[in-house]
Amino acid sequence: MPRTLNDPWQLAHLHVPNRVVLAPLAGIGNWFVRLQAKRYGAGMVVSEMVSSFGVHHGNEKTTTEMLRIEPAERAGGPVAIQLFGQEPDVMRSAAATVARDTDADFIDLNMGCPVPKVCKTGAGAALIDDPDLAVAVAAAARDGSGLPVTVKIRSGRRAGDRSGFHLAHRLVDEAGVAAIGFHPRSAQVHHKGSPDLDLARELVASLDAPVILSGGMNDPDSIRHAFEYTGCEAVMLARGVLGNPWLFARLLGTRDDEPTTAEVLAELEWVMQRAVEHMGERRAGRYLRKFYPWYVDRIGGSKALQAALQATDTIDEARAVLAALDVVTIAA
Repeated sequence: MPRTLNDPWQLAHLHVPNRVVLAPLAGIGNWFVRLQAKRYGAGMVVSEMVSSFGVHHGNEKTTTEMLRIEPAERAGGPVAIQLFGQEPDVMRSAAATVARDTDADFIDLNMGCPVPKVCKTGAGAALIDDPDLAVAVAAAARDGSGLPVTVKIRSGRRAGDRSGFHLAHRLVDEAGVAAIGFHPRSAQVHHKGSPDLDLARELVASLDAPVILSGGMNDPDSIRHAFEYTGCEAVMLARGVLGNPWLFARLLGTRDDEPTTAEVLAELEWVMQRAVEHMGERRAGRYLRKFYPWYVDRIGGSKALQAALQATDTIDEARAVLAALDVVTIAA
């Protein structure tokens, strides 16, 4: 029988109910973003990337906010905390803390972040250029936590570079990594250009571990094509679900149509309520400014509306702007 995105699969000892995963979203993927993905069908979710140094040193925001896993998000499949860092001893300590103090089912390691402030420390995609250290970091996370460890990695640092492909094999063979999250674009191009599905297909065929495909997952047709063409174990959605959790439902066949304006605004209100719950009224008002465009774009919001929302300081101010919408005009 042909595989489908609805089929269950195994990640180490973990049962994953389907093959649609929420990717780690830096600065975004907190508990309520993960819970939103679960509400719409995601079978597995991964946290925003968390500094292993912050965990190791007991930074208050890191340990109280970024490691927070809500009981409700555990329904419907595994939850992971993603760590980043380049020091094996620090990673071992941080992974042990995650295993001890959270309900994480596994740990994901970031070896693909292309942001200069991360790479200049030797973390993120910089680890692709130091494969011995990368293997040591992954082994430390596994040994420190006793949990399954996965690694999210790019194809390489620069265009045409296959060093991430080769490192993936070492991570599985030498560090005992349970799965690879593979973004088949180089760190150099960030999110530009088309993912190299041929390279991903080659990795799937040659790696003795599941491959979770990431990169360019923006619409149902292209996602299904990538899943079928590469033979990957699962697909990992990132930018494509920002303001669009309905993409999970469409991929899993529980919804066929795009959301209505009323549905989009109701979902945004849900996000606003959860943000207040997460960080309080004052911080949430400013934090949500990056969320508003994702939802307003879906209802054809004008530049004036976007500007008005960006000028708000509080949740109540944003609600007042949204309450004044002419829904018919916005939807037209």
